[in-house]
Amino acid sequence: MGAVRRLVVKAKHKPHKKSYSVYFAGELFDLKHLVGNAYLAEAIYEKSHGKFLCRLPQDFELRGLNPHVIRDQDIDMLLACDLAIFNFDGTELDSGTVVEFMLAKFADIPAVILRTDLRAAGDQASARRDPWNLMASFYPRTEVVRAASLIDYRVLQQRRLARIKDDITRLAGLHASATAAIVCDQLAPAVIAALNRVLKLPSVMPAESQAVVYDWLALMPGMKGKKKELRARLDALREAKAAKGLL
Repeated sequence: MGAVRRLVVKAKHKPHKKSYSVYFAGELFDLKHLVGNAYLAEAIYEKSHGKFLCRLPQDFELRGLNPHVIRDQDIDMLLACDLAIFNFDGTELDSGTVVEFMLAKFADIPAVILRTDLRAAGDQASARRDPWNLMASFYPRTEVVRAASLIDYRVLQQRRLARIKDDITRLAGLHASATAAIVCDQLAPAVIAALNRVLKLPSVMPAESQAVVYDWLALMPGMKGKKKELRARLDALREAKAAKGLL
């Protein structure tokens, strides 16, 4: 039902005049992550009227390939995108997501860190600080969005189910999935607002350093391929970002 509703809603809106690609980094190794990533990506596209189109690694990774090739695909897509979202859930952050976040900062890609996990974690002590290791905090052109999704879900679900006493009716109405969809839809505007804020932040990479940095980014990860072609690819990405005002 959610997918059908979303297609109908999309049809009502004109595409945004200027769109941006957004790398969506996070765990993708089980069903709940796959579903959550997909739904939030669609909600962001819908509620931004097509301004932000998320690229999900789960949609272009081929698990049968060599691990080196899979990693290279992710790095290439990350560096090609205009912005990025990084899911920082869990008591321990997903290591692959942290590596991608650091690569994005090396490339001066505007980033939004999203945490929907209400658990305290990390070594920053204060509740006002980020609930993860301090080495992953304080980077420029980065916004943090935090949401206690479990609490949001429970409050909304209790309100919805209070009107229904019959368990069979509850199951037939798929109220749990409907509630989860609403929580996700309510989160999307906060993510979009953060994306808009980082989009307005100027590049922190000096203009005279950009060509050198992107040339190094072509070589530093040790991606497969000819060095000349890799350097040409990264230089083209740099020029495209500069043309969009991202560098």
